Amino acid sequence: MQDSVPKFASGFVRRHGLFDALIAEADMALQVLSGSVGAKRPNPADVLAPDAQALDATQKTHAAGLMRVNHVGEICAQALYRGQSVVCKDPACTELLLDAAAEEVDHLAWCGQRLAELNARPSVLNPLWYAGSFVLGALAGRSGVAHNLGFMAETERQVEAHLDNHLERLPVHDDRSRAIVLQMKEDEIKHRKTAEDHGASALAAPVKAVMRTVSRVMTTTAYRI
Repeated sequence: MQDSVPKFASGFVRRHGLFDALIAEADMALQVLSGSVGAKRPNPADVLAPDAQALDATQKTHAAGLMRVNHVGEICAQALYRGQSVVCKDPACTELLLDAAAEEVDHLAWCGQRLAELNARPSVLNPLWYAGSFVLGALAGRSGVAHNLGFMAETERQVEAHLDNHLERLPVHDDRSRAIVLQMKEDEIKHRKTAEDHGASALAAPVKAVMRTVSRVMTTTAYRI
C-alpha cells in the first residue's frame, strides 16, 4: 500500500505535455477509487478503545451514512485539487493544491477505515463524483491564481460547515467517528487559511450558490448509496 498519492510538480505539464499529465492523473484516480492509497498520519481514532458503548443497528446505519458522505467529500476534494493543479500555470499555487490534496488522502483513508468498522461500504457513485469534481477543478484552475485559490478557500469553508453539522448529528457514543471528523475539520480550516493567506479572492455569489447546490445533491445521495 502506498503512503500517499504522489505529487506531480508544476513543471510536469510543461515538460511532458497535458496528455501525459492526464494519463498520470487517471492512474492516480484508479488508486484513489480502489482504496489502494493510505494515510501518512495515524488515524485519530486509533488512540481510542473500540466503541465503548455499542451502537445499535439504527445508530450504526446513521453513522455509516454520515461517514459515507464524508468519504465522498474527500473523493471530491482529491479530484478538485488535482484537477486544478493539472491546468494551473503557477508553480507555487500548484504546490499548495497538491499539499492540500495529500492531506485529503489521509481523510479519505480514515473515513474508509471507519466505514469498514461499521460494516458499511463507500458510495457506489464514487467514480462519478471523482470525474465530475476533476472536470470542475480543471475549469476552476484556468481562472487565474487568485480565483483558483478562492475556489479552494470556498470549498474548504463549505466543508467546515458540513463537518460541524455532522458533529452535531453523529450518535452520542460514536467517539471514533467524531475523532476523525474533528481532525478533518482542523485540517480543512488550515487549508482555507492557507489559500486566503496566499491571495485567494472571494467567489461570486452565484458560484457559491451552485457549489452549495451540488454539495446538497452529493450529500443527500451519498448518505444512502
